[in-house]
Amino acid sequence: MSAVVTHDLSRSFGAVRAVDRLSLDLPAGGVVGLLGPNGSGKSTLIRMLLGLVRPSSGDAAVLGSPIHHPAQYAARVGALVESPSFVGGLSARTNLLSLARLRRLPATRVAEVIEIVGLQGRDREPVRRFSLGMKQRLGIAAALLPDPELLILDEPTNGLDPAGIVEIRSLLTELGRSGRTVLVSSHLMAEIEAACDWIVVIRFGELLFSGPTSELLGRTRTYVDVAPEHRADDDALASALTAANWPVTYAAGAVRVTADRTDAAAINRAAAAAGITLSRLEVVQDSLEQVFLDLTGQTDGELAAARANRPHGQVTR
Repeated sequence: MSAVVTHDLSRSFGAVRAVDRLSLDLPAGGVVGLLGPNGSGKSTLIRMLLGLVRPSSGDAAVLGSPIHHPAQYAARVGALVESPSFVGGLSARTNLLSLARLRRLPATRVAEVIEIVGLQGRDREPVRRFSLGMKQRLGIAAALLPDPELLILDEPTNGLDPAGIVEIRSLLTELGRSGRTVLVSSHLMAEIEAACDWIVVIRFGELLFSGPTSELLGRTRTYVDVAPEHRADDDALASALTAANWPVTYAAGAVRVTADRTDAAAINRAAAAAGITLSRLEVVQDSLEQVFLDLTGQTDGELAAARANRPHGQVTR
C-alpha cells in the first residue's frame, strides 16, 4: 500500500498558488524526503495531508483514506509541524505524560518514545534547559506517542547546528528502519540525503522529481580535476585535453574534464604527451545537493527570475 497518493492536488491562497496540480505516489516504509527551496509549497502540502488546510482542487489519500476525512487516519499519523512547544518548567517526561493523557494513550508509551529518540537520562530535566536539538528530539517523541504508521516532520533540522543535524539525521534513519514511513521536508538536500530511501523535489508547488534516491544519484556526473605543476601551463593543459576530445572547463582551482573515472590514466598520458607534469589528478562526482540545485536553481537570483516568469505572476508560500 502507498503511504500517500495525490492526484492533481492544488491549493491557492487568493492569487497565490502554493501547490500546483501535484500528483504523487509515495511508498510505505522508509524515509521519504520532501525537498524544495524555501517557498516551494512543502508546508502547504503537509498541512493538506494532515487535514489542516483544504485543497482548492484535486484529491489525495493518506494510508488509504481520503484527506477530506482526516479523522479516518489521524490516529495512525504522527506529526511535527514547525517548532515544538512545551511547558518549559516541566520535565520532558511530564510534558509527554500530559500529551499521552490528552490522547488517551497508555503512560507506558512515554518511556518507549523517550528511548527511541535517545533522551534517556535527560527526560526528568526541565525542558527550558534543553538545547534546540534536544527540543526537536522531544517534539519527535511527542509525534511518536501514538506509534504512528506515518510520521510527518516539517523541517526538523531547521536552525540546528551541524552536530544537531547529524543527530536528527541518524534518528530519521533508525525510524525508517523500524517499518514506519517517515515523510520529512527540508530545503537543504545535504541535511537529509543520507537518510532518504525516496526523494520528492518540488519547486513553486510543481513536481520536479519523485523516485528512489538511487535514481536521482544516477543523474550525478563524474569529472576528472587536473592541475599542472606550474599554473602558467593551465591554458596549454586545457588545449591539449580539448584536442583529445574531452570537454574541459575550469573549476575548483583546476582544469575540470568531463570524463569517466576510467579515463584518468589516459588524461594523465595526454598531459605528459604535451610536456606537462601534473601536480593533481582527482576523480570527483556531483553530490545529490548539486543535482538538487540543478533542478531547482543554483542561487536565490535564479529562483527569483524563475518565479517572476511564472504564468500569471503566481508565487508560492
